[in-house]
Amino acid sequence: MTEAARAAAADPAALKVAGSVPLTPDGVPYGQPVLDRLVALLDLERIEENIFRGVSPAQSPVRVFGGQVAGQALVAAGRTVDPDRRVHSLHAYFIRPGDPSIPIVYEVDRIRDGRSFTTRRVVAVQRGKAIFSLSASFQKAEQGMDHAEPMPVVPDPELLPTFGERVEQLRDKVKGFNLAPRPIDVRYVADPPWVTRESGPHEARNQVWMRADGKLPDDELLHVCVLAYASDMTLLDSVLAKHGVYWGTDKVQGASLDHAMWFHRPFRADEWFLYDCVSPSASGNRGLATGKFFTRDGSLVATVVQEGLLRVLP
Repeated sequence: MTEAARAAAADPAALKVAGSVPLTPDGVPYGQPVLDRLVALLDLERIEENIFRGVSPAQSPVRVFGGQVAGQALVAAGRTVDPDRRVHSLHAYFIRPGDPSIPIVYEVDRIRDGRSFTTRRVVAVQRGKAIFSLSASFQKAEQGMDHAEPMPVVPDPELLPTFGERVEQLRDKVKGFNLAPRPIDVRYVADPPWVTRESGPHEARNQVWMRADGKLPDDELLHVCVLAYASDMTLLDSVLAKHGVYWGTDKVQGASLDHAMWFHRPFRADEWFLYDCVSPSASGNRGLATGKFFTRDGSLVATVVQEGLLRVLP
């Protein structure tokens, strides 16, 4: 990616392309121009053989979004691996809050190149300190045992309101939503947590349909990285639903602590997938959540586990 394209990825003015950029009902840009910015953010600059640099969008929250740094770190790891090896797992720790106003440097350690598996470790650095670490394993394609649990029965995504429509319906009641451009189309299967919280605690579960909001290039690693980006969205909602609280409507202090993903089968991130999330436990101001990604035809393509810091303040 050129310096101009990289600068445009972090500049909200980049959305002012020919014609007008579509807006959601709550006034947030979406669609192909926004997705193109995400693709540009994931196209890291190579500084040295094993060192890469990434940027954050100008319209960022106070801290770098966890899905962004995870996606960029996975891109850095993948750039040092033979294309015939697919990532099958990653394990990551969020060490310090990232500052979106400055670039992030990704240092890749080539741990091992075996006959079947390749292992990489990536450390994301800002101001000389690690803010994130990731280990990822890649494997040559092999044939063997194959089974998976079935997908839950849920309504089709076209029958459900968009995220923007949900927010617009409750604009006067709900505060604190991120109004940055949305590259991922998210549709809650049931009423979202900021609605159900009014009637108290519910089942520790959250289900959403998701897809990249546009067309992605035919780059398998890019689709995996976009899924990693999306996996940090809505996952901890399953924890909050159990306790009848939510970001913005209650004083909830939260942050991702660690994140693990296993990729089971090929998929396209610009096609609909169901993200089925449950929380088996919460204690010590930490909540654990697990998520499963299913394609529309019912194929289980990825599993996620994350622990988050969740403090409900008085």
